[in-house]
Amino acid sequence: MSHLKWHVWLSAFLVFWVDFPYGDNGQPGGAASGLFTAYVRNFMHPMLNIAIKAARRAGTIINRASMDLERLSVARKGPRDYVTEVDRAAEESIVETLHAAYPDHAVLGEEFGLQGPDQAEFQWIIDPLDGTTNFIHGLPNYAVSIALTQRGQVTQAVIYDPSRNELFTASRGSGTFLNDRRVRVSGRTRYHEALLGAHWPNSGDPEQGSARFRNMAEGSTGVRRLGATVLDLAYVACGRLDGFCGVGLKPWDLAAGSLMVLEAGGLVADFDGEQGWMDSGNVLAASPKIFTQMLSALNPAPAA
Repeated sequence: MSHLKWHVWLSAFLVFWVDFPYGDNGQPGGAASGLFTAYVRNFMHPMLNIAIKAARRAGTIINRASMDLERLSVARKGPRDYVTEVDRAAEESIVETLHAAYPDHAVLGEEFGLQGPDQAEFQWIIDPLDGTTNFIHGLPNYAVSIALTQRGQVTQAVIYDPSRNELFTASRGSGTFLNDRRVRVSGRTRYHEALLGAHWPNSGDPEQGSARFRNMAEGSTGVRRLGATVLDLAYVACGRLDGFCGVGLKPWDLAAGSLMVLEAGGLVADFDGEQGWMDSGNVLAASPKIFTQMLSALNPAPAA
């Protein structure tokens, strides 16, 4: 048997073995499947491997800087919007890693904008340090986000939390993983038991939000504003949060996390239940049962 045929046969066998039988822990292939799952995913998605490499390198820069925050140089980009030399250094590192592997790909980053052709078939969308305000204050709730789009559709996603060493990954059609363990959105169905993440005006205090957001918050068990949207979405994907509502977000806030929620069995839409969220920046993401109730709470039927 030729080397190529052997690789094809082995890959097909592993895909079947990983995706078909489920072990006692609910993960594909039983307790020993983690290594096989990782092998198959990495073998099939080399671009995901590069994104993981880039995210971990950026995480090393962030972790090193977190040990000496007093020397950090901070600049203000706008109201409650900060940038540090760590954001810039992390983005430079990510771009260098991506372009070393794929020099023809475009990169859209929060700090340096678009690098490469606007109409490139492949475009990376990156946030080198989401949660900069948390980082500046030594609050360990921030992450690196990297997504790859092909002809405008997100196909690969990585969110890396360097302080917890948690790596969230997703590939279109292949599920969402946390440190090589497949994850799913929450199975919670009762809205009054749902814990929501939020990024809306005054979402830190639901009592001061607009009426529609307040209505949505009051029906749930609680609302958390964690200060890092990419982690909010990753937490929806793995079931730590039941839903998320965000207002005025940017593509680098949404690209990676949205794929993770979808691949984990959740729903993502704008406030009208449509797919305009990447353009508007207004997004709902949740498990299917909670999503429907969030959307209804946000858009209550008019009184008769």
